[in-house]
Amino acid sequence: MVKKNGPFICVQDLTIAYDDNVVVHDLNFDINRGDIFVIMGMSGCGKSTIMRSMIGLLPPRNGQIIIDGTDMWAVSEPARADIVSRFGVSYQSGALFSSMTVWENVALPLQLKSGLGSTEINRRVREKLDMVGLNNCYDLYPSEISGGMVKRVALARAMALNPHVLFFDEPSAGLDPIRTAQLDEIISHINRQTGTTIVMVTHELSSIMNIATNSVYIDINTKSVAAYGAPREILKTTKNNEIKNFLNFNGGKK
Repeated sequence: MVKKNGPFICVQDLTIAYDDNVVVHDLNFDINRGDIFVIMGMSGCGKSTIMRSMIGLLPPRNGQIIIDGTDMWAVSEPARADIVSRFGVSYQSGALFSSMTVWENVALPLQLKSGLGSTEINRRVREKLDMVGLNNCYDLYPSEISGGMVKRVALARAMALNPHVLFFDEPSAGLDPIRTAQLDEIISHINRQTGTTIVMVTHELSSIMNIATNSVYIDINTKSVAAYGAPREILKTTKNNEIKNFLNFNGGKK
């Protein structure tokens, strides 16, 4: 699929708070169609909180999250639910249902939301599992597969409804470097093959440097944007020592 140019998601003057505790404030950045976009920063800077607001779980105190021209927090709940229905989300733990097989986990969103018949659901499940390299474990349960395979099943499930945007919260958490690299390649391949916009929260610096096309760095002290752009370009141009140290720790090394 050919990627379209131009912002698809616009975050404008965004402030998120829990009561009197301001988590982040005055955030401004754009995510283009087809980006692999990373929200990065030190632990506790508010990355996952930003993602929660972007996927419709946490209303901001101020500002806008504009999805394909629509401010998702300025519309009715049904209209927002329609926007969110175009998202696929994969959580850090994978969040698979332990009592369901791999096939059943991936099929579930299709059975609940797609209106497709059993033949088309079966075809779609096989297609998505094939995309993540798991076309031989349909009947296994989450307890019978490795942690890396659980992550890939969660990715296949997130893709089941052919979302416009895929959101990943720490997709490679708990994986060794080899499995992390394999997952990165799968994510990059999906992006190239489908043109799906991907938004990730991750601490994995090799992932940030190897597959991200754009990014934003949230400063833990100012609680706002400290850098915005392709990670390798940020590393080349930033004068912020915290960002230099973060991106040089391992991901910035060739």
